[in-house]
Amino acid sequence: MSEARTPFLQMKGITKRFPGVLALDEVDLDIYPGEVLALVGENGAGKSTLMKVLSGVYKADAGSVLIQGKPVEINGPLDSRALGISIIFQELSVLNNMDIAENIFVGREKARRGFVDKKAQHREAALLLERVGLNIDTNMKTHRLSTAQKQMVEVAKALSLNSRLIIMDEPTSSLTDAETIKLFEIIQKLKDEGVAVVFISHRMNEIFKVSDQIAVMRDGAMVDLMVTKEVDEQQVIGAMVGREVTDIFVKETAPIGEVALEVRNLSSKGFLKDISFHVRAGEIVGFAGLVGAGRSEVMRALLGIDPRESGEIFIHGKPVTVENPIDALKAGLGFVPEDRKEQGLILKMSVKANTSIAALDSVADGWFINRERETELTEEYIDKLQVKTPSHEQKVMNLSGGNQQKVVIAKWLATNPTVLILDEPTRGIDVGAKKEIHALMSEMAVSGVAIVMISSELPEILGMSDRIYVMHEGRLKGELDRAEASQELIMQMAVSQGREE
Repeated sequence: MSEARTPFLQMKGITKRFPGVLALDEVDLDIYPGEVLALVGENGAGKSTLMKVLSGVYKADAGSVLIQGKPVEINGPLDSRALGISIIFQELSVLNNMDIAENIFVGREKARRGFVDKKAQHREAALLLERVGLNIDTNMKTHRLSTAQKQMVEVAKALSLNSRLIIMDEPTSSLTDAETIKLFEIIQKLKDEGVAVVFISHRMNEIFKVSDQIAVMRDGAMVDLMVTKEVDEQQVIGAMVGREVTDIFVKETAPIGEVALEVRNLSSKGFLKDISFHVRAGEIVGFAGLVGAGRSEVMRALLGIDPRESGEIFIHGKPVTVENPIDALKAGLGFVPEDRKEQGLILKMSVKANTSIAALDSVADGWFINRERETELTEEYIDKLQVKTPSHEQKVMNLSGGNQQKVVIAKWLATNPTVLILDEPTRGIDVGAKKEIHALMSEMAVSGVAIVMISSELPEILGMSDRIYVMHEGRLKGELDRAEASQELIMQMAVSQGREE
């Protein structure tokens, strides 16, 4: 174990301040070669900030970093990379206008006689993709890839750097079970080669499967270091939140009303086929299926984000025309997208601006925004969703991932939607925040909002849904009610090749 070995990297007394926030408070951390260190904590605990210091994105205000016992300076990402450190961020950093090979070797292109050797790049990229189990053409532009495929390209890029320390921030959040297994195989190979891995995740089953040690952060401080095989899940969660967390799936019994949303025969060119479903007021309806099954595509077509070939939409029994997201908003449809940074937020704007932007009619006097009313609206949702922010004027880009997600939800709640569609609402969010969002969903259902929830986490689907629709390759494979649903039944339907009658 690590006690008898020399750390590859040590962080001592790392401190980082932002306006109004002590993000890191004299943090110490040792990382050992050939081991996986799971770094856990609630959103806002300081995990990503600590790793951004290590990767050169942030400069620490105090403290030191040692590699193999020698002090080093990390003034930027290039310094970090030169020291053998790679990071795969939760919010992926692939460049969508480049092909896969260009993404892997950007900034360190293969050269031959003064020119970029594209053949060599594609040859090496293909070998790297093979290592991560991704069988696609390296000439493909990354904007055509799914989130899961982009994630694996990031892993391939880290492997190409021959790094001695690889930091993975929520690396499985968009991966299928098969892709997750492949990633864990890659991590095991890295361990065998003496590479150190820092694994940031909120998924306890993965942490216990892949890690050797667990470092726990809370409120910017390092509060515990555990040997994985010597502790259980409840001990880790207790250290993370400073309290015992039970009943994460907060599901109140809500009165089920009339059909709020009905969709008939929705199809899109070449993929979605005759999708029909309904959601009642006060009901939480889950959409399950493997990554790529078409769950998000159904909602995007419904909301007019993506084109559809056919389909009728009814709100409280009345037909509505939804050709674009503005039509959807007017019809009472709210949408919390899977990718909060690219699709849900304007990162350089304030919490207040992001919260009110979809509900400007409610805070405006004629052509002008009533700033006092806008502030009251924002403070209401900061309080209701327990958003951790120094003030409503804080830029959203400076919040943790979990608090950014809460701002996206607040934005749509402020519109008082008839139907709220939540795509992976707790992706990358800690257990405490998950409980808060589940409680909020339940509260909305009790108030009469119809909720559609897409989730890749079957316990969440089972814990929060009144009914469940299961998709496979662009088709609805079936419907289950809460009483009959099980993980086994859902997976049978999700992988079924036969068409449901």
